[in-house]
Amino acid sequence: MVNRKDDLNRFYQLLRLLEQKTGGPFYLSDSHPTSLPRRGVYFFMEHGELRADASTSLRIVRVGSHGLTHGSKSTLKQRLSQHKGVIKSGGGNHRGSIFRLIVGTTLPGSCVGESSWGKGSTATADIRLSEEALEREVSTIIRNMPYLYLDVDDDASPGSLRGVIERNSIALLSNYQKPPLDPPSKEWLGYQCNREKVRLSGLWNQNHVDEAYDPSFLNTFELLINKTGSPL
Repeated sequence: MVNRKDDLNRFYQLLRLLEQKTGGPFYLSDSHPTSLPRRGVYFFMEHGELRADASTSLRIVRVGSHGLTHGSKSTLKQRLSQHKGVIKSGGGNHRGSIFRLIVGTTLPGSCVGESSWGKGSTATADIRLSEEALEREVSTIIRNMPYLYLDVDDDASPGSLRGVIERNSIALLSNYQKPPLDPPSKEWLGYQCNREKVRLSGLWNQNHVDEAYDPSFLNTFELLINKTGSPL
C-alpha cells in the first residue's frame, strides 16, 4: 500500500545522502561544480520554504532534467546554464528555460498590458531589450536557490533513468489535487504564478504534477545515489 508521507520522508533522507556525497548544496550564482556530470537530474530548494515537520530542512521546489529525446546532445551543464542566465548582463532567455518563464510570470510587468513575456519561441532584439529588467530579476531569484544534482549518465531517451527519477520525484512532491504534504509558506512567490498547476502543486513545475508516482522509483534513486562518484 502506498504511503506518500513515508515515501516523502525517505526521499528527503536520500537527498541528504546525496548532499553528503556531492558536497552540496550548490548555487547558480557560483561557478558550476567541477564534479558536475555530463547528464543528470537536478533538485532546487528555496530559502524560506521549509518542510512541514522540520524547522530547518528546505523543501524541494523544482525537479528537472534534460536530453529526454532520442539523439539529444544536451548536457546538465547546458541546462543549468539556461536557468542561470547570462553572467555578464545578469539577464537570460526565458524562451530557452521553462523554469525562468514560470518564475517570471510572478513578477510585476510580466502579465501587464502588451507584455511579451512567454510569447513566441523567438523574439526580436527590441523585444529582448524590453524584457531585460524582468530577466535580471528572474536570474537573481533562481541563482539564490540552493540545488543538488544526481549523476545519471544514461542514453538520451524518454525511457531513460533520468526521466524516471524526474517524473516520479515531481509526482511524489506535488500537492496538486492531493492532501498537502510540505505545503508552501504563505509568502511563497509561486502563489503569484498565473499557472494553476504551479500554485496548487507547490512546485515550479507543470509536467507530472498531476500524475501518480511509482514507489519503486525510490529504490532506483537510492541505487543511483550510492553509485554517485562511480561509473554506472
